[in-house]
Amino acid sequence: MIKTILLLMIAFLFLIWSADRLISGASNLARNAGISPLVIGTTILAIGSSAPEMVLSATAALDGKTDTAVGNVLGSNITNIALILGLTAMIKPLSIKDSMIRQEFPLMMLAIIVAGVILWDNYLSFYESILLFCMFSTFIVIVLHTNRKKKDNNASFKKKELKIPKKTHSIRSIVWIAISLIILPISANNLIHNALIIAKYLGMSDLVIGLTIIAVGTSLPELATSLMAGIKNETDMLVGNIVGSNIFNILAVLGTLGVLNPSILNEYAMKRDFWIMLGLSLLFIIMALGKSRSINFISGTLLFILFVSYQIYLIINIHI
Repeated sequence: MIKTILLLMIAFLFLIWSADRLISGASNLARNAGISPLVIGTTILAIGSSAPEMVLSATAALDGKTDTAVGNVLGSNITNIALILGLTAMIKPLSIKDSMIRQEFPLMMLAIIVAGVILWDNYLSFYESILLFCMFSTFIVIVLHTNRKKKDNNASFKKKELKIPKKTHSIRSIVWIAISLIILPISANNLIHNALIIAKYLGMSDLVIGLTIIAVGTSLPELATSLMAGIKNETDMLVGNIVGSNIFNILAVLGTLGVLNPSILNEYAMKRDFWIMLGLSLLFIIMALGKSRSINFISGTLLFILFVSYQIYLIINIHI
């Protein structure tokens, strides 16, 4: 068991490192293309930081562990809001732009509602997954189109764009992206294998494994990215990363599961965990709609307490 724990930790380290390299490379390419921090967070950074969820969930689905993969999707979204936003807001208040309230928040809620309709019968089909993929493609097009309109109408944005270096950094970024895409699936496969050994030893169900160990582990890149963005005062990128990551998890990652392995799901995914995700998402939006248009220390503390309480509940009920 000690060997398994050590291998799990090593897999986590490689997973985080490769995800970090992927995020850095993708972000640099996006900046070189003149994309705003908010859009970088909502698209490039969100997709990059959610790469572990994608790889782990796909690997689990191919291994017939669809409950683990679905638990990873729902658990990662819960972790993104309750743990990552909560901790970051406890360190520094997070301002929310009106443009995000008008555009990204409604898109996130739409994705969650569609996921609820799809999971209602505890079955994820191939055609439902194709629908999720189509919605994700539409989301990317909307965000990039909005960014282009802002660039065309904002002279100051164009001035900022000219200050971004465009020398050899893009080539270096492409190299790091390629390396990280090789290491990510290898580390993800090892992480799932060792996590399952430990979790099964403790008597955890596949769904709870995905909701706890794997969900928190694959959300570490978002946590590291968010804390760094908060320190650098890049709150637009930070919040955009969380919202975009949640949308990506539901539409792209969940969609991948149904394409690879249409399956009957654990009833508790819909009966319990979906509603936790929906409730936290609504709470996040309500907090953001306050007069200050920000997530402050008190709000962050509340989110963090809710996350800890949820994890304790899952540990107590490890068999379901």
